[in-house]
Amino acid sequence: VQLQAYGGGLVQAGDYLRLSCAASGGTLSRYIVAWFRQAPGKERAFVAAISGSGGTTFYEDSVKGRFTISRDNTRNTVYLQLSSLKPVDTAVYYCAVDRSMFSRNAFEYDYWGQGTEVTVSS
Repeated sequence: VQLQAYGGGLVQAGDYLRLSCAASGGTLSRYIVAWFRQAPGKERAFVAAISGSGGTTFYEDSVKGRFTISRDNTRNTVYLQLSSLKPVDTAVYYCAVDRSMFSRNAFEYDYWGQGTEVTVSS
């Protein structure tokens, strides 16, 4: 499975963005898909994940109520809607696929996209 993440950009605090993770070479609906982010000088951290059917979602506490993960299996794409953005949300955002069960640990994920950069100015 190849993943391509896009949709990042430079925005102001309070703005919104929608990130997309498009898959090829596999059927994304079979897998859990997650978004992680890595800020400068920090480790890659879990942001959100969604089950294959889209019926179950998971969020890191600091993004609950501001970010929404969703998927369109007909388009083989997972989305991350970012709202009420804050400067602390500045990071490179990665999507990833877990072929087994949900985990918040990056090392559990099997396939990764290349990342898309989000910069939030104050």
